[in-house]
Amino acid sequence: MLAELAGGARAIELSLDDGATVADALAALADSHPSVGRRVRDEQDQVRRHVNVFAGTDNIRDLEGQRTALAGHPELSILPAISGG
Repeated sequence: MLAELAGGARAIELSLDDGATVADALAALADSHPSVGRRVRDEQDQVRRHVNVFAGTDNIRDLEGQRTALAGHPELSILPAISGG
């Protein structure tokens, strides 16, 4: 679903400084792909409830949220929750 908003890209490489956090990565993503950024974070720059962000294999909600350091987590995965019955 998000890939459509990123021009079909299923992966996006971001250039980030050493010491970058998940918040830094999400801000860079929003700068390069504003439509994706709006789907991932709300107006207060918080990850939307229905979106899961993983640093490596760990949900950032189980870590330090957007303050999670990217060192040791070279890949972020963003997965919108799927609902249905």
